[in-house]
Amino acid sequence: MRIVVLEPLGLTGEELLEIGDSLIELGHEITSYGSRPQNEEELIERIEGADVLIVANMPLNAKAIASNPNIKMISVAFTGVDHIDMETCRKNNIMVCNAAGYSTYSVAELTFGLILSVLRNIVPLNEATREGKNKDGFSQNELYGKTLGIIGTGSIGTRVAEIAKVFGCNILAHSRTEKKSLIDSGIKYVSLETLLSDSDIVSIHVPLNEETNGLIGRDEISIMKPSSILINTARGPIVDEEVLAEALRNDIIAGAGVDVFTVEPPLPKTHPLLGCSNAIVTPHIAFATEEAITRRAHITFENITKYLKGNPQNIMK
Repeated sequence: MRIVVLEPLGLTGEELLEIGDSLIELGHEITSYGSRPQNEEELIERIEGADVLIVANMPLNAKAIASNPNIKMISVAFTGVDHIDMETCRKNNIMVCNAAGYSTYSVAELTFGLILSVLRNIVPLNEATREGKNKDGFSQNELYGKTLGIIGTGSIGTRVAEIAKVFGCNILAHSRTEKKSLIDSGIKYVSLETLLSDSDIVSIHVPLNEETNGLIGRDEISIMKPSSILINTARGPIVDEEVLAEALRNDIIAGAGVDVFTVEPPLPKTHPLLGCSNAIVTPHIAFATEEAITRRAHITFENITKYLKGNPQNIMK
């Protein structure tokens, strides 16, 4: 089998080969690249002759996937697969597996980093301190006792709930499926409308799909508390960025912490959220701790090993 790593995974080539050593010992060939392809033509050239592809969050469209009829499997070094043309994969009987769970701890931790940054005004206070100023004019709020609304209680949403309980939060949840373990721990599942209207903090942890694209728009933000904050570490298109920016500028909600956008950073200078002083924005870093990057590489290669043994894991439909 020829395995091609189409883009960098955040590790050196030597580190990748070390992780994939068991596959090499079985006679499989691994080719990796130190940069992303510059255009579609170069991408298709890399795909040529491959049996298995490894990709992180670089888009793989129908043309690229269909360019090589020998592709048998795509191991995605990412949780979401909305950047992969899944319909083409299904038509061509290509198995797609993701790196399930690799970033659970990292994303949950950044979620609270954003929450605390907004509640305590950490970023502007850092700037004020460096300018020789004090805390005057900056509000400070505790997380303890606040109601946290979690949209999506998959692995990341569940981890967020666990941490929130330690902080002393009241927790509401809204999800396609309800977890008995969370209910037993005192978490209350409610409608999306109730969650939005009753929460002090709303944190999004759902995948991007047809149902969640544009899930949070003008109507949804309008029923949030004026004192509330919105956190998005999931996917950019889940939230209408223009509407969110307008709500922040007009004090419809108090603040936001955003790590994901409709386009991948670097953001254009005209991006609406960049002009909102009550928003903390980070360049899609929630998943990108050293520990998570190493973990996802192990899962990505393990997916291939399991597939070759006839016992595939982390299959995406």
